[in-house]
Amino acid sequence: MEQKKIIPSSELIINSDGSVFHLHLKPEQLTDRIILVGDPERVNMVAEYFDEKTFEVQSREFHTIGGTYKGKPIMCLSHGIGPDNIDIVINELDALANIDFTTREVKENHRTLTLVRIGTSGALQPELKLGTPVIAEKSIGFDGVLNYYAGRNEVADLEFEKAFVEHTDWNPLWARPYVVDADPELVECIGRDDMVRGNTISAVGFYGPQGREVRLSLANPGLNRSIEEFRFGDRKITNYEMESAPLQGLGRLMGHKAMTVCSIIANRMNTDANPNYKTAVRDLVATVLDRI
Repeated sequence: MEQKKIIPSSELIINSDGSVFHLHLKPEQLTDRIILVGDPERVNMVAEYFDEKTFEVQSREFHTIGGTYKGKPIMCLSHGIGPDNIDIVINELDALANIDFTTREVKENHRTLTLVRIGTSGALQPELKLGTPVIAEKSIGFDGVLNYYAGRNEVADLEFEKAFVEHTDWNPLWARPYVVDADPELVECIGRDDMVRGNTISAVGFYGPQGREVRLSLANPGLNRSIEEFRFGDRKITNYEMESAPLQGLGRLMGHKAMTVCSIIANRMNTDANPNYKTAVRDLVATVLDRI
């Protein structure tokens, strides 16, 4: 008989009120459908569409509101900025779903979560207009988060990864990129003709790691041009953001359905931007809520 896995308190910290360490959520608050956003204030905007709000929790950058939308239980959670935060959020959501917080045992029956991140992004192809919703059908992680987990190669597109590394003459000082697909059923559910199915880079930062030069010079100033020119079959890199790859990679490793869709708010090739992007994001939120 296989022995049940028990998670030590040092590996999964449970607060004195029975909530998980960073998110401060309790297992009974978890819903199967979860909208993820970066900005804690955007959670309020998403929750405006809910039929009712059943709870609200705020801890650091992690803001959660739970409720129902057209009768379906749902919650919106902010993850803050960056791939390191995604590592925290996905691990703690999975723990809420699949670990008994009383016994610390991994549950026998796996609970699958549906995770859709709604974000903003910068385009890397000149034809992508501001306001266009782009699904990260494939996501290329520059962050290295997935490289710390066993099974990384089993969920990654290794041929795409190899071709990308060779084409860009990837700097060995940087974390090796990994390429992961969004959940295909979820992409079919959320994506329609009004969304572009793209190949999205998750950068490890906003400035230098995305090729922005302010005061400091870049180690590889030609990287963005090389990325724009890259092709893998008929696929080309469409846009930059900072969270889709670890979300989709960890989701696949843990058996959850995960994807990201972003509204284009800047075009890096055309050097134009729309600082008044909130209307496009609001429209995207309404669309995703109807389809999730």
